Amino acid sequence: MKEINQKEFEQEVIKGGKVAVDFYSTECPPCEALAPKFDNLSKLYGEEVKFVKIFRQENRELAESLEVNGSPTVIFYDNGNLVGDKLTGGIKRSELISNLNSLIPEEKVEEIASKIKPRVSEYDTLILGGGPAGLTAGLYLCQARVKAALVDIQLPGGQISTTHKISNYPGFVEPQPGYMLAHFMSEQTKICGTKYKVAVDVAHVDLKNKTIVVDEFETIKAKKIILATGASPRYLNVPGERELKGNGISYCATCDAKYFNDKEVIVVGGGNTAIEEADFIAKFAKKITIIHQFDKLQANKEAQEKAFSNPKIEFVFDTEPRGFERNGNKVKVQTENIKTKETKTLEGDGVFIFVGMQPNTSSFEGDLETDDWGYIKTNEDMLTNIDDVYAVGDIRSKKYRQITTAVADGTIAAISVTRELDSY
Repeated sequence: MKEINQKEFEQEVIKGGKVAVDFYSTECPPCEALAPKFDNLSKLYGEEVKFVKIFRQENRELAESLEVNGSPTVIFYDNGNLVGDKLTGGIKRSELISNLNSLIPEEKVEEIASKIKPRVSEYDTLILGGGPAGLTAGLYLCQARVKAALVDIQLPGGQISTTHKISNYPGFVEPQPGYMLAHFMSEQTKICGTKYKVAVDVAHVDLKNKTIVVDEFETIKAKKIILATGASPRYLNVPGERELKGNGISYCATCDAKYFNDKEVIVVGGGNTAIEEADFIAKFAKKITIIHQFDKLQANKEAQEKAFSNPKIEFVFDTEPRGFERNGNKVKVQTENIKTKETKTLEGDGVFIFVGMQPNTSSFEGDLETDDWGYIKTNEDMLTNIDDVYAVGDIRSKKYRQITTAVADGTIAAISVTRELDSY
């Protein structure tokens, strides 16, 4: 693997045959997560594909000319032609392998695959999920000198990574950007000593035997498992929703609000998330129409007051979406008043949906006792119905789901695990 600059790009990349290029930055957690994967794959594929790294901050002109706007970004060349996917952010090993395999003959793919040797890692505790609950558990465990690994299919931070501002986390006088609070938590736990295996593919979870398989070749075994996989946005499950996801419909204001500068946006929902995110979207959009199924908002009073006083925001109550479709650059929303049954069509440049969350339990469904909504039941020590398996954070059955309650869950589980391990 070779580090180059923009002066060498023509010779090393454009004229370099088959090349994988990593644009990285300093003080970049996703770059740090990618580095060992990129390095290991360079050793496997190095005879067939050239691997180069470019420091994006010192080669900004080149990066901008290639529309590389974030770090890390990996792009692929075949004899001077840009090919494959542009990978960015939390890049998975499987994504890299897929693009590398497309560059080389099939017989070479099989040859390289035969060189990948399965390995087994063992830990005292395995944490599945890197949101506030999982990170807190990892912090307490490493401080107790418990050998722990934290595994996440994305980068650490969970939902707070895509939350605009967080104003109710103790210790900060001013509201904190969600991504920065996530960064502080993640760095604290990593520096403490918890081993991170993030932006990976989790292929198999065996809770009974305390074993998981990541990236199809590494088996991780543990004495205890803490489930902290959180929850994901709930779908409306109406026609057109999934088809337009990422193409007019979004579930993340922090991610996508900036693309609706001086445009008209429709927001679906009336709880805390919907109303607080609508206030953030209003920094960009010129008009917001909030559709809510009830005749009153469910958000906290402070959020409601801000929304009602914002001249950009309008409300349509007692109404639910019945379908979505594109109309050129616009998104049409078919709605129905649930009291009068009157139907109307609203139109906007984009739609944001915030109608609640659902637990991320699909990879281990059927093994755990859950409530009627699919959240995992635990006792006061966060222990589930399966021996040595704990659940914390938004995945757990409980009355309130906040960052502070997630952190509390992680604390309790880690202390419970530590005492259990000490008694062996």
